[in-house]
Amino acid sequence: MDDLGRDPLDEASSGDAAHSRKQNRDSLFLVAQFRLSTRRRDVSQVRIRNLSAGGLMADLPAPLPPGTPVELNVRGIGWIPGQVAWCVEGRVGVAFDHPIDPALARKPVTGGAKTPVFVKPILPIL
Repeated sequence: MDDLGRDPLDEASSGDAAHSRKQNRDSLFLVAQFRLSTRRRDVSQVRIRNLSAGGLMADLPAPLPPGTPVELNVRGIGWIPGQVAWCVEGRVGVAFDHPIDPALARKPVTGGAKTPVFVKPILPIL
């Protein structure tokens, strides 16, 4: 134990920011629309590799300088404004302007509880 009563072997109590960030990220593969905030007509697709309330990491073939304002359209969430935090070897980190709920991106696209009548096959009565 240290002077504050924390166990130095316990990473959660050590205040390690990287450890804390890693626990709060959701690893996934999603396709999202991506655009520069200044060029809203030029939309491209990116592959999101992980997502958290404060940002994401995505594959991006063209490098962008940190601080570049961007927007991403993530399924289940909508357009999210943010800025490039880092860009290295075909990947980009984006910090969102406002926190989001990353669980919304994992919800199923369909919302129906049962199959609609028009999809069910018509069976002849014998």
